[in-house]
Amino acid sequence: MHKSVTSLMLMASVAIAAPAFGQATRTWVSGVGDDVNPCSRTAPCKTFAGAISKTATNGEINVIDPGGFGAITITKSITIDGYGPESSILAAGTSGVIINGAGIVVTLRNLSINGAATTAGSGVRILNADSVNVDNVRIANFTGTGTAGRGVSIETTGANVRVSIADSQFYNMGNASIASVPTAGNVLLDVHGVNIFRGGDAGIQARTLTKLTLSDSAIAGHPNGAAVEVSLSDASAHISNSVLSNNRFGINNGLGGGTPTTRLYGTVITGSTIEALRINGGSVLSYGNNAIRGNAGNEAPTPPVIGMQ
Repeated sequence: MHKSVTSLMLMASVAIAAPAFGQATRTWVSGVGDDVNPCSRTAPCKTFAGAISKTATNGEINVIDPGGFGAITITKSITIDGYGPESSILAAGTSGVIINGAGIVVTLRNLSINGAATTAGSGVRILNADSVNVDNVRIANFTGTGTAGRGVSIETTGANVRVSIADSQFYNMGNASIASVPTAGNVLLDVHGVNIFRGGDAGIQARTLTKLTLSDSAIAGHPNGAAVEVSLSDASAHISNSVLSNNRFGINNGLGGGTPTTRLYGTVITGSTIEALRINGGSVLSYGNNAIRGNAGNEAPTPPVIGMQ
């Protein structure tokens, strides 16, 4: 009898001490879920915003079945992976994902982010982070201007902020599809295997305080801007094995002043309606094996040219 009473008291104390829903390292969302649930595999949440508060730092949110899982603000290290089903964020009149946490590492993988052709917000807006990885993400239809209308907008102030964008697609932006515009610190931006089509100001803007590496990518259809814009003295770009076609400029170097350096290797620039290489300042250097042909204006990199353009 004494043991039974003791056991009951112990069980009661554990029940009182345990939270109703603890944070899990892996949580789940479903198109038919409910945010009052614990976000488990058998009782999933409905939105990313509902799941993130129940996911531990450095944990992961996964998707069970197709659905629209809502815009989200991320302030801690986390992975969101929509592998398998159609995993969508419909962000009408707002940004799809806002990342704002000191020192955090965020991975966004296998997602679709749609701005619904509204004029406010961007697909992914990075205000503060240590590292952000965007992997196999499709971003489309953000049509605003200024700080809006971007696919990925990097607006950080920290040192050595690392942003990797791989195997992703960008369509129908009113502004730049990828814009690195830090106001302090610096950004190391790696873009690999992306397709960017039908954008506004530029496909990629690597402005002040940004070092861009672009490889194995295609940027086309920017009648009012450049495929790649590199601005001010403390920006640089290395572009390899890519195609920049049918834009106003292939590369716009030194826009707004400064002497940035852009290096090219194994890249095709064609169909530019004004100039293949608009060199306002700084240098566009060829490291060989480039094909810069069929443009309306300047097709000559800054001398000396090494090997084939």
